[in-house]
Amino acid sequence: MEALRQRLRAIDQKGYKAYKAIEGEYSFPAFTLAIDHVQGDPFAEPSKIQVIVPRVKTVLTSEWTNTKPRRVRCEDVLARRVHHELRQWPARARGSGKSGLVSIDAPGQKVLERTAVCITDETIAICLSVGLPANGRRILAKEAESIFFQQIPAVIERAVYGLREEEIRPAVELADQQHAIRRYLHERGLVAFVANGAILPRESGVSDKPLRKGAVPFQSPPELEVAIPVPHRAEPIKGMGIRKGITLIVGGGYHGKSTLLQALEHGVYDHIAGDGREFVITDSGAVKIRAEDGRSVANVDISPFIGTLPYGKETTRFSTENASGSTSQAASMIEMIEAGASAFLIDEDTSATNLFMRDARMQALIAKEAEPITPYIDKARQLFHDYGISTVLVVGGLGDYFEIADCVIKLEQYVPSDVTSEAKQIAAKMPSGRKAEGGVSFGRIRERIPLPESLNSQKGKKAKAVARGRHVIQYGLTDVLLYALEQLVDDSQTRAIAAAFLYMERKGWLDGTKTVRQLLDAIEERWDQHGLGSISFRNGHPGEFARPRRFELAAALNRLRTLRCRQC
Repeated sequence: MEALRQRLRAIDQKGYKAYKAIEGEYSFPAFTLAIDHVQGDPFAEPSKIQVIVPRVKTVLTSEWTNTKPRRVRCEDVLARRVHHELRQWPARARGSGKSGLVSIDAPGQKVLERTAVCITDETIAICLSVGLPANGRRILAKEAESIFFQQIPAVIERAVYGLREEEIRPAVELADQQHAIRRYLHERGLVAFVANGAILPRESGVSDKPLRKGAVPFQSPPELEVAIPVPHRAEPIKGMGIRKGITLIVGGGYHGKSTLLQALEHGVYDHIAGDGREFVITDSGAVKIRAEDGRSVANVDISPFIGTLPYGKETTRFSTENASGSTSQAASMIEMIEAGASAFLIDEDTSATNLFMRDARMQALIAKEAEPITPYIDKARQLFHDYGISTVLVVGGLGDYFEIADCVIKLEQYVPSDVTSEAKQIAAKMPSGRKAEGGVSFGRIRERIPLPESLNSQKGKKAKAVARGRHVIQYGLTDVLLYALEQLVDDSQTRAIAAAFLYMERKGWLDGTKTVRQLLDAIEERWDQHGLGSISFRNGHPGEFARPRRFELAAALNRLRTLRCRQC
């Protein structure tokens, strides 16, 4: 501790690079401070430090972290508390660039596994970013002393040592309940659950917080209501269960169809108490699929949806730098089957119309021999039968889907009702007249092996693998665009994807033998066994990562324009 103080005073007013002298570990009365990386410039990415607290001195007994969901929830609670205390600090130190900035990778409405806080049996490590103070490029040692000897100790005292059991218990109990509902879905053949009383709409298009005024609480139709027993609660939680198979969400414009689907999309993640969606739970393998004009596709067999193109161009090994709406959506479906998806979540509004419907009149005008596209209506049932992949589809104008649906949910003024019987009666009285064009089976899914040259992080003499916000990764000379990944919900997930690419490249995982599925399995095994930060090449501080699902990782890999694959 005193060594740090002396080192700071010795470099006061020197050039900024002299801050390198303070890297190392220092013992404070209540914690160990590890200064792992010092920024080279006050305008550069802030320095990285860890505050390591002996767990035995806190109220976090082994009971609170004896399962992974509980441990992740406790880490989440601490990250939120540290963030709150940092925001309460009266003033940041002054100076150039990022001088005086102290931050933690703060969670939002969703609970994600993060590297911001890491709880082990012995310690609690809090990872912070610190802008070391400077005037121009001259070190302000007194301002730095204030950060290390006043601000950080006070924040740790209040956020970590000030944590009480009554603050942990509700969060851990909610984690237990959410985990129990996920287990119930798996055991009972359900794709999703929406609790009665849930608040689905968000505050605005740019806010993930719940709408406070005017929101209509969700109420399940009686026919679809299930009661799920959960721990720490005498009565079961009741709400709407969506069964595996083909489910349609219908209704007029602005009656809540897309809001319900978006809640289901984000239900693959747990939410904090008070979010309104904390008991909207979706199978973790559910993937949102949409059209994405202009994306690249690398050697994907899209023939289940799109057959031979004009002039004999085959689609069993389809590649393009500029996919159309239909080819992009078809490729995304095949890629997500390859990655192990259990359900597709689809909105008619963001889909390629010609991939989803070819009505009787168009069939009469354009013979099947002249139309390479087989619409999804003729493949959805086969997809479920052959691969066990369910569909939840929002439709406003595709009534022909009534014939293949297992369940039809109508939303009217945000209130759902089960209209399956009515929809089936309409389908029987008003035959569509169209002929099924999907053949007898969905078709083969050909797995692919990414080739070694797919990942090249070199940009000049340096490696470049950085996230530019949530939707862009700069990887070497290539920008990977992720705007269409609607279940990518945190910038830190994007950082983790960029780091995973670099890890796979440097470790030589793309050796020409591993399939996409095997690569995803390997990175998930790495995270499960060694932690999310184990893919970092930093010393000490792992970086600001939040765990992405395998599906967003696969989707990012598939949007890498340098991806080259061979089929198995």
